[in-house]
Amino acid sequence: MLQLMSNLPAHVLGVRASQEVEDNDLKSVLLPGLDRLAAQYGEIYYILVLDTPVEQFTAGAWWQDLVAGIKHFTQWKKMAIVTDQKAVEKFTNVFSYVSPGEARGFEHSELNEAIAWVSSKDE
Repeated sequence: MLQLMSNLPAHVLGVRASQEVEDNDLKSVLLPGLDRLAAQYGEIYYILVLDTPVEQFTAGAWWQDLVAGIKHFTQWKKMAIVTDQKAVEKFTNVFSYVSPGEARGFEHSELNEAIAWVSSKDE
Protein backbone atom coordinates (compact mmCIF):
# COMPACT_ATOMS: atom_id res chain seq x y z
CA MET A 1 0.00 0.00 0.00
CA LEU A 2 1.21 3.51 -0.80
CA GLN A 3 0.07 6.60 1.07
CA LEU A 4 0.88 10.23 0.40
CA MET A 5 2.83 11.99 3.12
CA SER A 6 1.51 15.30 4.44
CA ASN A 7 3.24 18.42 5.75
CA LEU A 8 5.80 18.57 2.95
CA PRO A 9 6.57 21.57 0.74
CA ALA A 10 4.36 21.75 -2.36
CA HIS A 11 7.30 20.91 -4.66
CA VAL A 12 8.00 17.61 -2.84
CA LEU A 13 6.10 14.36 -3.35
CA GLY A 14 6.28 12.11 -0.31
CA VAL A 15 5.08 8.51 -0.34
CA ARG A 16 5.06 5.94 2.46
CA ALA A 17 5.08 2.24 1.49
CA SER A 18 3.66 -0.34 3.88
CA GLN A 19 2.49 -3.93 3.63
CA GLU A 20 2.31 -5.24 0.05
CA VAL A 21 2.76 -2.69 -2.74
CA GLU A 22 1.02 -3.49 -6.03
CA ASP A 23 0.93 -1.90 -9.47
CA ASN A 24 -2.43 -0.25 -8.72
CA ASP A 25 -0.82 1.54 -5.76
CA LEU A 26 1.70 3.12 -8.10
CA LYS A 27 -0.94 3.92 -10.71
CA SER A 28 -3.25 5.61 -8.20
CA VAL A 29 -0.74 7.33 -5.88
CA LEU A 30 2.79 7.62 -7.27
CA LEU A 31 2.25 8.24 -10.98
CA PRO A 32 -0.38 11.00 -10.57
CA GLY A 33 1.86 12.71 -8.00
CA LEU A 34 4.89 12.60 -10.28
CA ASP A 35 2.84 13.83 -13.24
CA ARG A 36 1.53 16.75 -11.13
CA LEU A 37 5.03 17.80 -10.03
CA ALA A 38 6.41 17.51 -13.54
CA ALA A 39 3.58 19.59 -15.00
CA GLN A 40 3.58 22.21 -12.25
CA TYR A 41 7.31 22.59 -11.55
CA GLY A 42 9.13 20.89 -14.41
CA GLU A 43 11.21 18.95 -11.89
CA ILE A 44 10.72 16.24 -9.28
CA TYR A 45 11.72 16.19 -5.61
CA TYR A 46 10.63 12.85 -4.15
CA ILE A 47 10.86 11.04 -0.82
CA LEU A 48 9.91 7.40 -0.33
CA VAL A 49 9.64 5.98 3.18
CA LEU A 50 9.87 2.18 3.10
CA ASP A 51 8.00 0.76 6.07
CA THR A 52 7.95 -2.62 4.32
CA PRO A 53 10.68 -4.81 2.84
CA VAL A 54 11.27 -4.34 -0.90
CA GLU A 55 10.27 -7.98 -1.30
CA GLN A 56 6.69 -6.78 -0.60
CA PHE A 57 6.65 -4.94 -3.96
CA THR A 58 4.95 -7.07 -6.61
CA ALA A 59 6.44 -7.51 -10.08
CA GLY A 60 3.75 -5.20 -11.43
CA ALA A 61 4.73 -2.53 -8.90
CA TRP A 62 8.39 -2.74 -9.97
CA TRP A 63 7.31 -2.41 -13.60
CA GLN A 64 5.23 0.71 -12.85
CA ASP A 65 8.16 2.15 -10.89
CA LEU A 66 10.43 1.64 -13.90
CA VAL A 67 7.85 3.27 -16.19
CA ALA A 68 7.63 6.29 -13.86
CA GLY A 69 11.40 6.63 -13.71
CA ILE A 70 11.82 6.54 -17.47
CA LYS A 71 8.85 8.79 -18.21
CA HIS A 72 10.26 11.57 -16.03
CA PHE A 73 13.96 10.72 -16.43
CA THR A 74 15.21 14.24 -17.14
CA GLN A 75 13.00 15.87 -14.49
CA TRP A 76 14.39 14.12 -11.39
CA LYS A 77 16.19 16.59 -9.11
CA LYS A 78 16.31 14.84 -5.73
CA MET A 79 15.15 11.47 -4.49
CA ALA A 80 15.41 10.40 -0.85
CA ILE A 81 14.76 6.80 0.14
CA VAL A 82 14.20 6.23 3.86
CA THR A 83 14.74 2.64 4.94
CA ASP A 84 16.57 0.50 7.46
CA GLN A 85 17.38 -1.98 4.69
CA LYS A 86 21.11 -1.38 4.16
CA ALA A 87 21.19 -2.85 0.64
CA VAL A 88 18.44 -0.49 -0.51
CA GLU A 89 20.15 2.50 1.08
CA LYS A 90 23.46 1.62 -0.63
CA PHE A 91 21.76 1.06 -3.99
CA THR A 92 20.09 4.47 -3.70
CA ASN A 93 23.42 6.17 -3.04
CA VAL A 94 25.01 4.44 -6.07
CA PHE A 95 21.96 5.22 -8.25
CA SER A 96 22.84 8.90 -7.95
CA TYR A 97 25.79 8.31 -10.29
CA VAL A 98 23.59 7.10 -13.18
CA SER A 99 20.56 9.34 -12.77
CA PRO A 100 20.35 12.99 -13.80
CA GLY A 101 19.33 14.07 -10.29
CA GLU A 102 20.65 13.29 -6.84
CA ALA A 103 19.56 10.17 -4.96
CA ARG A 104 20.37 9.53 -1.34
CA GLY A 105 19.50 6.83 1.18
CA PHE A 106 18.59 7.56 4.80
CA GLU A 107 17.75 5.43 7.82
CA HIS A 108 14.35 5.76 9.51
CA SER A 109 16.03 7.57 12.40
CA GLU A 110 17.10 10.22 9.85
CA LEU A 111 13.61 10.95 8.49
CA ASN A 112 13.72 14.65 9.44
CA GLU A 113 17.12 15.03 7.78
CA ALA A 114 15.81 13.28 4.66
CA ILE A 115 12.85 15.65 4.47
CA ALA A 116 15.10 18.68 4.93
CA TRP A 117 17.54 17.44 2.28
CA VAL A 118 14.95 16.57 -0.37
CA SER A 119 13.04 19.79 0.28
CA SER A 120 16.00 22.09 -0.30
CA LYS A 121 16.39 23.49 -3.78
CA ASP A 122 19.99 24.03 -4.78
CA GLU A 123 19.89 27.01 -7.09
